[in-house]
Amino acid sequence: MSQNPQFLFDFGSPNAFLSHKAIPAIERRTGVKFEYVPILLGGIFKATNNKSPAETLAGVKNKPEFQQVETERFLKRFNVAPYVWNPFFPVNTLNLMRAAVAAQMEGVFEPYIEAAFHHMWVEPKKMDDPEVAAKALTASGLDGAKLLARGQEAEVKGKLIEYTQKAVERGAFGSPTFFVGNEMFFGKEQLREVEELVSGK
Repeated sequence: MSQNPQFLFDFGSPNAFLSHKAIPAIERRTGVKFEYVPILLGGIFKATNNKSPAETLAGVKNKPEFQQVETERFLKRFNVAPYVWNPFFPVNTLNLMRAAVAAQMEGVFEPYIEAAFHHMWVEPKKMDDPEVAAKALTASGLDGAKLLARGQEAEVKGKLIEYTQKAVERGAFGSPTFFVGNEMFFGKEQLREVEELVSGK
């Protein structure tokens, strides 16, 4: 019997965005729904002493080029469009991720995820500017100002911290991370293994 896979994501990760675009086809093929779990990537990095690929790959010969090839293979395999590099990268996603928790509470989680990823990696904007973010989210049919404001509530902040700490306790060190039961998978390329596991292959 398959267990619903969890997708731990932060909007600041382009690989989380590509995973998000690949997931619907996997859901259709397997009949299994992914559970999206918002986490703060900066918090995970701090807790695990990890760094972003932009930092770890700087000055490394051949590896960035290979990762680009790997991304091209992923786009082809899962038939997804490439992201548009956000010129404001790295974007501080603290308020965006808090607002994701607020969106869960407001019952608009799925449209919020779609909108936030869109304004980060399809029509990229400086989403750590509260005015820019509120305007972008509102243009996508959400009450951007309300969600960002609710993201400042203690309950919402606490929930994001809880999600992030729990992720680290379970073994996470970055995003995208996937869990199927207690089995952890890291990186967009491991979606193949996730699909195989939930398919019972």
